[in-house]
Amino acid sequence: MALVSPPERQVQFADPADEKNKGDSTPDSDSSVKVIKSSGLIATVQEDEPVVTRKELWSYYLYYNGDNGVGPLGYTQTLFQSLATAAGYDPAVGPGSSCLSSTASGQCVLPWMGGTKSIASVVLVANGISFAIMTAFFTTIGSAADYGTFGRWLLFTVTVICWAAQYACMALTSPDRWKLAMGLYIVGFVSYGATLVFYAAAFPRLARNTPHSRSLREKYENGQISVEEYEREESLEKNRISNISTVHSNVGYVVTLLLNLALLLPPKTANDPKVDNYTLALDNSYWVLLGIWWFIYQSPRSGPPLPKGESYLTIGWKQIWAALKTYKYLPYTFVYLFAFFLLADGLNTTGTLVSICQNDKFSFSFLQNTYLGLSQAITSTLSTLGFWYIQRYWKISTKKMFVVTNVVTILIPLWGMIGIWTDKFGFHNVWEFWAYNVLFGIFQAPYYAFSQTMMAELSPPGFDNMFFGLFGLSNRASSMVGPYVVQAIIDQTQDIWKGFPFLFAICTAASLVIWFGVDVSKGRRDAVRWAAAQRG
Repeated sequence: MALVSPPERQVQFADPADEKNKGDSTPDSDSSVKVIKSSGLIATVQEDEPVVTRKELWSYYLYYNGDNGVGPLGYTQTLFQSLATAAGYDPAVGPGSSCLSSTASGQCVLPWMGGTKSIASVVLVANGISFAIMTAFFTTIGSAADYGTFGRWLLFTVTVICWAAQYACMALTSPDRWKLAMGLYIVGFVSYGATLVFYAAAFPRLARNTPHSRSLREKYENGQISVEEYEREESLEKNRISNISTVHSNVGYVVTLLLNLALLLPPKTANDPKVDNYTLALDNSYWVLLGIWWFIYQSPRSGPPLPKGESYLTIGWKQIWAALKTYKYLPYTFVYLFAFFLLADGLNTTGTLVSICQNDKFSFSFLQNTYLGLSQAITSTLSTLGFWYIQRYWKISTKKMFVVTNVVTILIPLWGMIGIWTDKFGFHNVWEFWAYNVLFGIFQAPYYAFSQTMMAELSPPGFDNMFFGLFGLSNRASSMVGPYVVQAIIDQTQDIWKGFPFLFAICTAASLVIWFGVDVSKGRRDAVRWAAAQRG
């Protein structure tokens, strides 16, 4: 996995074409890393990587159970939007008026850089800033996590930062602190997005080292199974871990929301002006309690040492540039990354836009958002298990399962578009938000699981953090485009629903590219061959 260039030269990657006649992948005589031989068609594993234990796997699942996003992804935005709305004024009346008045026009603005900006646009700008920070972070640090134990400590660091930001939300108690709320929302959102990326980056290495995966590899190397059977069964093993971890995230979502009801329902606590802050602290404590075990029981699977003369702050950019120049050897990997860049941008921004509409409809109620979240979480859990059962029973490929979820990804902004021309449909009614959360749970929870498995199958073995960093760039940081475009449309038209057509267009375009432009089987073999070339 080490770079092939000497320290004094610019980082570059070997050409797989130069390696095709080398036969089995074997280490140099002076290498300290022992590698299990393979045909070059399947991933190579280091002999010193420990087999995954039951305790380690469960601690991995429990981390995701706590890292379910209720606080940093849901309640923090609601609290931020609520304080911003309370601090804003109705432009139809003028400064000093209240956006929450029964006679308010429905519009609400805040002073912004010498002018004004609508609350919806302020929230979208905060999201855009968050995604821009993530872009810089993932491109700078992402692939550096493949070296030594840096990735392990990086996940720990961003997790602690997210925990601290969530606890700091206890200070958000009055409208004049809406700027602080915006800052904490950005810090929490960025660090939360980073935890998802670096948590997911550990997944391929775990999947390659489960007892079942090791057994499959042994059978393949002994000639007991074909490479096609090996790839199919290993893909199912990856889907098993990915789906179980997604189920844990959804179970954690349900448990967290149920715990919140203990604060949001009893009159004694429900009427407390700080109940929303207490709820956020409770959610965060649940994550701390379940998430800490991964850092205790994670087995050491260190990458190679950082090449001499290189820096953690620059090697990421050098590797990404060098990797991008080798796109012709990994065409399907990069087509998927590009298409997912657009798809994630569309879906993430659509989710934010629907959340803004939902918060307005339910007057920023944590209780109502908890009920809606429960409907999504319960259906998410059941659908993930259902999709996994269907895939396992009929041996359906990851891509085909992913395509099914893409259809609903397209339909969500299409439904929002209807709201431009009528108030009867298109996220104007209470029942629509219930339907949205249920359908989102049924189809979009499996979407996250299958998209992650697709990336795992198309990533070169041993370069997991590097390519999952690019995946994180696509999944999270890509959405610095959508929020800025949509907020510009809203500022121009003063109509939130006018943002949906743009989102429908990019979701549709991205889905078509994935459906017809990505061959997972060929892409997987290209990735293995490319990785083998780097190891020499």
